[in-house]
Amino acid sequence: MDLQTLWFAAVAVLWIGFLLLEGFDFGVAALLPVLGRRTADRHLMLRSIGPLWDGNEVWLITAAGAVFAAFPGWYATWLPALYLPFVFVLFGLIIRAVAFEWRHQSHDPRWDGTWTHVITVGSLIAALGVGAALGTTTLGLPIDGDGIRVGGSFAGVGWAALLGAVAVLAFSLVHGALFLALKTDGDVRLRARAFALRWSPVAALPLLTWAGWVHLRSGTPVTAVLWVVGALAVLVTWARIRVDHEGQAFAGWAVLLVSSAATIFGAAYPVVVPSTIDPAFDVTIADASVSNYTLTVMTWAAAVGLPVVLGYQAWTYWVFRKRLTAEPQHEDAPRSGEAPAPSELPA
Repeated sequence: MDLQTLWFAAVAVLWIGFLLLEGFDFGVAALLPVLGRRTADRHLMLRSIGPLWDGNEVWLITAAGAVFAAFPGWYATWLPALYLPFVFVLFGLIIRAVAFEWRHQSHDPRWDGTWTHVITVGSLIAALGVGAALGTTTLGLPIDGDGIRVGGSFAGVGWAALLGAVAVLAFSLVHGALFLALKTDGDVRLRARAFALRWSPVAALPLLTWAGWVHLRSGTPVTAVLWVVGALAVLVTWARIRVDHEGQAFAGWAVLLVSSAATIFGAAYPVVVPSTIDPAFDVTIADASVSNYTLTVMTWAAAVGLPVVLGYQAWTYWVFRKRLTAEPQHEDAPRSGEAPAPSELPA
């Protein structure tokens, strides 16, 4: 495998990691008005992602940074053509981060409720924006031979953006519900399980449609197999959640994302930004890549740094693996978004 292909695969893995980890954060936050019927339930839901959400966002920065470092031509075409969706993504992530930090600065129920709603709104905006950007990137942008978008600010926002936005949001909603079923206990767990059981077959359709569309345009037998694996994963998820096996259902839903995303990236390769004007204007990895020397240096740096980052994040998930309940806590217990005291960590 040449270095250009290796880094294309690395970018795909980083985007999959972001959607897989940040996806359940988006889903839990979006489900606050749906599953959080009581204040205690909403606090429980936020506690479940409190120690994790900001670390998960790092995957977005890393994915965008990898595109910039390895494929500057891809970055130069992609970001200017999709300024609008990415502005919304940044806005959603900013107000969401502020809300997580500010909501527990006052014990006033109105203050708490307001910032809880902001967390939901920010997560919805970010999920829709990321989906719209990825949808248009993989299904086509109106770019000319110089990689410049043709048309106004909304020229790249069409049916492909809508499909991507719906796919990411629908996936995240069920992903968040399965995470709550796995991470919490009591009424929230039961409601989350019922939500996932009811909506998982429907929520998988936009993502499978997106992956199937890209495959039909330029796929291979390998991507066809990957698509079938994703479709079967939906059945496994539904069957496992039906018999209360939350862990297996969560894993099955994760396989849906990994298989579908692998189908999309695999079928698109070596094109990184297809043109809806003329296929001759497509941007490929050969067009967008830096030199082999730069890719070699990046590969060695990633080989050293990546295991450290992955190990640290795995340790974080292990530390906060304990199932949570909505039972009243001690006065000195951490609020949502704060790390527990050493005595509260699981043995």
